[in-house]
Amino acid sequence: MAINDHFAWTRRAVLGLVASLAVMAGGVPAIAKDKPLKVAAIYTVPVEQQWVGRIHKALQAAQARGDVTYTYSENVANTDYERVMREYAEGGMDLIIGEAFAVERAARSVAAEYPDIAFLMGSSFGPAQPNFAVFDNWIHEPSYLTGMIAGKATKSNVIGMVGGYAIPEVNRLMNAFMEGALAVNPDVKFLVTFINSWYDPPKAKESAFAMVDKGADILYAERFGVSDAAKEKGILAIGNVIDTAGDYPGTILASALWHMEPTIDRVIEAVASDSFEPSDYGQYSFMSYGGGSFVVDESLADAEAVKASREKEKEILDGLFRVNVNDAEPKSTM
Repeated sequence: MAINDHFAWTRRAVLGLVASLAVMAGGVPAIAKDKPLKVAAIYTVPVEQQWVGRIHKALQAAQARGDVTYTYSENVANTDYERVMREYAEGGMDLIIGEAFAVERAARSVAAEYPDIAFLMGSSFGPAQPNFAVFDNWIHEPSYLTGMIAGKATKSNVIGMVGGYAIPEVNRLMNAFMEGALAVNPDVKFLVTFINSWYDPPKAKESAFAMVDKGADILYAERFGVSDAAKEKGILAIGNVIDTAGDYPGTILASALWHMEPTIDRVIEAVASDSFEPSDYGQYSFMSYGGGSFVVDESLADAEAVKASREKEKEILDGLFRVNVNDAEPKSTM
């Protein structure tokens, strides 16, 4: 059942019509409303970290448009997450956004106590009635494309991959990258390491150095710190979630990008129009919705690989090619 009745008393003044002008990214129209929604976000890492940085960026854009008033807490410890959620709920928020990966039970318990508030949480699991919606960065498609670029670029046929945690959300990106590389170069081998942290650039950097010592000439940078190692060693890196080519000129070969705007814009519209449902918003990170894309530095990449990856990109967007979703933990192959 929709939670429209729960929201009606707080949002009755919201206009029933949605403006047809100023279409937002991902095809979501501008929201007709009486006043901005009150939105809070809770992050366990700094907003500089790439994953939450994309959520932060999308919410800042919504605030700049006047759709929301946005406040957030960063570096919230898992043990403190439940308290911060409850404080925001008691503060009269219309929508609370966060990351429930390490606090699933606590987050869902708090949400159930406040059925009049919409919750949208990054999660490995499904949505729950009456008000707990979920999302994730499903950018396995552009990850596959960057794998195609890397597979053609490696000369040693060894690619090093450094991830945060071996959870489905990370695993599927790394597996898609590996499949893309193998599709164009069946001889490539992979070194895979997880640092068991979401934000530890020094540890990621040291893990990357160890891979270079074992022959890797391209590094997959799922975490911050890996591209620093690539730059210092004079080799190439593949970016993840954000485009850091400007910070590492001549180092970032290609990047799989996440765009959270389609997800954020849709949930804001749903809450503002009293049509919010506790559903899975993950699909809005797919390339077809504008939630994912890839970029390549053509001055560093093989021209034929760029051509092939662009053709594959079109096939994905046309619905003619589907990238496998493999949530299993990726393993080193050498």
